[in-house]
Amino acid sequence: MAAVVPPAPDFGAPCPITPSAETLALLAGRRSSAAQTLVAPGPSEQQLADILRIAARAPDHGKLEPWRFIILEGAAKASLVASFRRLAAKQPSPDKAAAVLTKLSAPPLTVAVISAPKPGGKPVWEQELSAGAVCTLMLVAAEAMGFGANWITDWYGYDPEALAALGLKAGEKLAGFVHLGTASEPPLERVRPDLAAIVTRPSI
Repeated sequence: MAAVVPPAPDFGAPCPITPSAETLALLAGRRSSAAQTLVAPGPSEQQLADILRIAARAPDHGKLEPWRFIILEGAAKASLVASFRRLAAKQPSPDKAAAVLTKLSAPPLTVAVISAPKPGGKPVWEQELSAGAVCTLMLVAAEAMGFGANWITDWYGYDPEALAALGLKAGEKLAGFVHLGTASEPPLERVRPDLAAIVTRPSI
């Protein structure tokens, strides 16, 4: 299914900037797949390692690596979903809270991207943005391999008990659950932003 991923350049090696029509085509048409439509097979161990390696090349001011990954699959993932189901009963809309857990349970593989800011003189906001960039690159890498992907949070991405069950430490936040798998149906194009409404040029 997936294309071969080149090895990482050696430290200090030149990283030439080269045009890529394939990359532009991928980005111009990239579309998240609904999490509930993602089925097996998901990425293999090697493919997942390549996806994470590509994601970890996100801009990172100060080389702090202010993020980490929690891999959710199989029995461990099912156990986590079960714990979230118990917590759903405490939510303002228990039935709705339980229903959205399908987004987590359906995909064969999920990567929880954890924003973990570190001391080092760099603004925490920049470190949190870096975690978002990691999620974006993960989506692009997965789609380039032929997989469907979706980056979401939902209530269990903010509930303190759910985050504790996931294993977050003090000072950490969930940047998102990145769900990976084979798209059982093609995602449909959605309305896109009107650039004329959001692009400005300051006057002199």
